Amino acid sequence: MEGLQKRHRQEQKDLQARITQKKKSATKKTRKGVNDECTELERQLKEKQDLELSTVSGAAGNDSQPSVGDEVADHDEPRGESVNGSRLEHDMKNLTASHSEPKDEPIKRPNRQKARLARRAAEQESMATEAAKEAESLPDFRKQESDAMRTQYSARGLREHEIRSDGHCLYAAVADQLSILKLPLIPRNPPGDMSPLIEKSIVPYKSTRIVAASYIRHHSDDFEPFLEEPLEDYLLKVQYTGEWGGHLELLALARAYGVDINVLQSNGQVEKIESGTDEGTKPTLWLAYYHHNFGLGEHYNSLRPAG
Repeated sequence: MEGLQKRHRQEQKDLQARITQKKKSATKKTRKGVNDECTELERQLKEKQDLELSTVSGAAGNDSQPSVGDEVADHDEPRGESVNGSRLEHDMKNLTASHSEPKDEPIKRPNRQKARLARRAAEQESMATEAAKEAESLPDFRKQESDAMRTQYSARGLREHEIRSDGHCLYAAVADQLSILKLPLIPRNPPGDMSPLIEKSIVPYKSTRIVAASYIRHHSDDFEPFLEEPLEDYLLKVQYTGEWGGHLELLALARAYGVDINVLQSNGQVEKIESGTDEGTKPTLWLAYYHHNFGLGEHYNSLRPAG
C-alpha cells in the first residue's frame, strides 16, 4: 500500500507539472480548451488512483475476513461407561436431567456484514480483472511515438542527440544547437548586462536560462499577459530552478539569439518559432518534441544533421 501511495503522489506531481506547462503554452484563443483538457486529465488520474486504492484495500480486507458460518460443535458423547453398565439407565438419567435443567441453544443467523464484504471483494476483483484486460488492449504510445519520430528524422536527413530528461531539456537542447551552428551562448545584442552571469555558468543550459529570463524581463509587455503568476516569481523559476520550458521560453530564446526554431513532432508537424527580425537568412535550430516517451512527460531533444 505504501508503494502504491508513493507512486500516486509522483503521478499527481507529474500531472501538475504537465498542467502547468500546458497552461503556460496556451494562448488567449486556446486557454479555455487547455483548461478543460487539464480538468479532464485530473479527473482521469483521480478515477484511476481511486480504483487502484479500492482494489488493494478490498483484497487486503478479504484476506483478513474469517470464514462465513461457524460449525456447531456436537454434544460430547458420554465417556467411560462400564461394559457391564446399564445403557437404558444412563439414557433415562440424561433424559431426566434435560427436562429438569432446560438450556437455550443460540440460533445461528447469517452474518450480513461478512456477506457484504465478500460481495464487495468479489466486485473489486472483477473490476481489477477488467481493468487489467483493458490495459493490455491499449496501444503502446511510447513505441508508436518513437517509431514515428524515427521516420520523420529519416525523411528530413536528421539524427537525434539525446538530452537528459531532468527539467532542463529545452534549454540544454537549444544550447546544443547553438554549439552545432557555432553560435555563442552570449547573444550579439544581449538584453541587459548578462555577460558576467553567463561566463560564470558551469553548464550551457544555465546560460540559455539566463538569456531567456533576461529577455522576458526586458520585454515583459509581450509575455506578461500569458503568465498565471507574478512576473518576478516566474522569472526566478526560469533562471534558477529546473522548471520546464515551453513555447514562451522558446520564443524568448529565438528573439534573443536572432534564430528561427523548428520543433518537430511525431505526426510530422513542425512548429516554427521565428526570431522576429528581418535580417535575411537566419540560422535555424531543430528540436524534437516528445509527449509520451519519457518518464517526466514532455521532453525536448536536439536534432543534428544525419551526415
